[in-house]
Amino acid sequence: MITYSIIQKSKLEGALRLNAEYYQPEYLEVAKKIVDFGKYHYFGDLIEIFNSGKNWSQIERGNIKFLRTQHIRDILIRDEEDLTFCDGMPAQHFLLKEGDLLFTRVGGVSDSSIASKKYEGHFYSDNILRIRIKKLNSFFVSVFLNSYYGKSQLERAMKGVAQPLISRENFEKLKIPQPKIEFQEEIEKLVLKAYDYRNQSLFLYSQAENLLLEKLGLKDFKLKDDLSYIVNLSEIKFFHRADAEYFQPKYSKIIHSFSGDKKPLKIIARRKTKKIKIIKEKDYGYIEISDVNVGSREISFNTVKGHELPANAKMRIDGGELIISKVRPTRGAVVIIPDSWNKNFIASGAFSIFEIESPLREYLQVLLRSIIGKLQLEKSTTGTSYPIIKDRDVENLLIPILPKPIQQKIADLVQKSHKTLSKTKILLEESKQKVEKLIER
Repeated sequence: MITYSIIQKSKLEGALRLNAEYYQPEYLEVAKKIVDFGKYHYFGDLIEIFNSGKNWSQIERGNIKFLRTQHIRDILIRDEEDLTFCDGMPAQHFLLKEGDLLFTRVGGVSDSSIASKKYEGHFYSDNILRIRIKKLNSFFVSVFLNSYYGKSQLERAMKGVAQPLISRENFEKLKIPQPKIEFQEEIEKLVLKAYDYRNQSLFLYSQAENLLLEKLGLKDFKLKDDLSYIVNLSEIKFFHRADAEYFQPKYSKIIHSFSGDKKPLKIIARRKTKKIKIIKEKDYGYIEISDVNVGSREISFNTVKGHELPANAKMRIDGGELIISKVRPTRGAVVIIPDSWNKNFIASGAFSIFEIESPLREYLQVLLRSIIGKLQLEKSTTGTSYPIIKDRDVENLLIPILPKPIQQKIADLVQKSHKTLSKTKILLEESKQKVEKLIER
């Protein structure tokens, strides 16, 4: 079936937009619905400030919080971990204020976020566009641009661009509806409530980690690299490693810092090794490394046809597993698969996947994301240019075993954190649906 549309010459948007993709029927339908809505603005008429930040390589580390492209996601800024700092005081017009819209400039259709009050005074990289708008509630605009009608327009603007790079010209002709002020404020409340739930979730998780470290006597534990140390030749032969970093004393210090029972992970949890037989025509929920949000502990998936799956997609998921990234493992990409992901789900072979019941499952998630897990994971990756560990390295991680009641308290906090975080997703989805339904009515 051939899809086409006929465009009058008078309706062509200038000589620079003659590519057929720009006038696909679905894009024209989106534009028509916004026009039919009634009152709307071209985004170019709403822009008050439009700039990008500064190249990270030109900035020294310091005490000004610095946002990068990985922090810009669907409506909410995601800076729970891996936040960097820059030195000195950037010019005032480069510092964020509440309500600023942030876009990633590269990679085609961009994600965009809105700054809450928490981000006032933050700085941002040159691959982030900061837009301050007038006339409309910026929280409403952020939700609109992340809805179907906003994403579709952004996608249309990037069609036919050889090297996708968002610029002011791409934004000028975007159509932004203007609903009643009460509706705009309702959307703002939903976004701010989502931010609140996200912050509550992070607080609950931090309580779980603090409880773990406190009970292990590691609450204020600090380590530093030794400048020199002696290693026996027998140890070099045994571990088949001659790089000095591998034998840093800090790795053994963390293991010996807590007393009591400790067991290798393989003793207390079973690693899944069964691979799945791929059916080419079937749809699968595919989980890869980039689907794990290290900061929020969220996990997502993409629906992929069997014949389009990468060669590394081979581990069957039944729901409830604990998965641990073997690529750059010190990032803390350790998450629990939702129980509902139990049909036609598959994970990348870049994960070590363990079956284990609660409360030990949640206890392990917190422990492996803490200094205890990260240092042990780091030891196995030092001396390599691209940090990767093997399944056996993960299986041999030493796990301190706290009493069951303590494990349960930690698990309860983690579960509350997950439930609170799910409310964030629900509110964001509700806000987008409200905007879409308003336009469709």
